[in-house]
Amino acid sequence: MSQPLPELRRLRPDSPHLDTLARWTYGAWGARYPEESWPQWHDHLRRQCGEQGVPSVFVAIADVSGREIPVGTASLTASDLDSRPELTPWLASVFVPPAWRGRGIASALVERVAEEARVSGCPGCYLYTPDQQALYARLGWQAQEELDYRGERVTLMWREWPA
Repeated sequence: MSQPLPELRRLRPDSPHLDTLARWTYGAWGARYPEESWPQWHDHLRRQCGEQGVPSVFVAIADVSGREIPVGTASLTASDLDSRPELTPWLASVFVPPAWRGRGIASALVERVAEEARVSGCPGCYLYTPDQQALYARLGWQAQEELDYRGERVTLMWREWPA
């Protein structure tokens, strides 16, 4: 029997999980942004914790032996690709710790961000990825182009909501 998906919640600026999510995302992508210090990164994440629409940060919470622990995160942000400031909004910072991967958490987070963008009136959403094109394609995202960004070859993808 498969375990139920963790609960997806909107991250609040005062959440006890903010530090954990900032550590995860800084560890995963902080090196791409050498101009941004750890305190700046942490503060940026806090500022992305909107009440609805853009920006928003979501966290997947699992109950482990009666204790709530974060097991994934994803964001909806106005901009995520410095070279394309005209494109908005963006699915960003999808992260699930290795021990929790393969359980559908990333897919659920992606769908939660997509729903937030859709109900906020956005006609669609962008993302970029160096290596998860298959996951996003399976979820309805379409490759738009490949480009070099911050020393990495990435695919720019778009998903439009049904009318």
